[in-house]
Amino acid sequence: MKISLIQIKIAETPEENLKKIKSILIQVKEKGTDMAVLPEMCACPYENRAFVQYAMKQESYFLKELAQIAKQLEIYLVAGSVPEREGSNIYNTSFVFDFKGRIIARHRKAHLFDIAIEGGQKFMESDTFVAGDSLTTFYTPWGMFGLIICYDIRFPEYVRLLALKGAKVVITPAAFNMSTGPCHWELTFRARALDNQVFMVGCAAARDLEASYHSWGHSIVIDPWGSVLEQLDENEGILTIEIDISKVDKIRKELPLLLHRRNDLYNIILGDPGDEHGRY
Repeated sequence: MKISLIQIKIAETPEENLKKIKSILIQVKEKGTDMAVLPEMCACPYENRAFVQYAMKQESYFLKELAQIAKQLEIYLVAGSVPEREGSNIYNTSFVFDFKGRIIARHRKAHLFDIAIEGGQKFMESDTFVAGDSLTTFYTPWGMFGLIICYDIRFPEYVRLLALKGAKVVITPAAFNMSTGPCHWELTFRARALDNQVFMVGCAAARDLEASYHSWGHSIVIDPWGSVLEQLDENEGILTIEIDISKVDKIRKELPLLLHRRNDLYNIILGDPGDEHGRY
């Protein structure tokens, strides 16, 4: 399958970002892409005040337009994430649309990004967001995919559960920053890919030094051997790459890490069966 990661600078309003996203989706379709991935917070700036200002319901114009363009272009679309409002709660949520524009998965970020690095980045997502409480997988013609958002990747057991549920590719809209990105971005993606023998796909926003939050960028694709297949720099760009998902089965057969787990010594217990949105 061919996948395209869309690394853009994020404008102030959902309307501005929607116009830009639509134009780029048309471009990647012309390249033959099967699935497009947008960055974390693709609708608005990565700021708590923007999360509140632009929080949207699932039936919002922004999401309906993304569904329509996915249907029009007949592509799968992982819509980065948006601030999703449900009742009095706001979630950091990623929606996945299939080639008919139907929502086939919804992931609410489970691990909220609350950090305070001395001399570096400070951010408190919990000032605005409520944490999700599910694992998210979704089926495609190419196999099972897992879906996480940014900080979720730092919890190995969370990604391991996706692999145990059958995910062979884990999509990660993200927004690592200039404090964490240089040391942790590539390392963490390679570690999760190697640990679970999956493709790890990370899509971030391009760096905008005029914004209050400076994204690391560097959208990336890692194969199940832990090798970097391709990575962008900090600037706007499109990473389009063809991946062979059968490589997962090959590597798992040659180096059967998951089969060698000592369940007599340790185990990760799966939750309840998923619902119609592919959540667990």
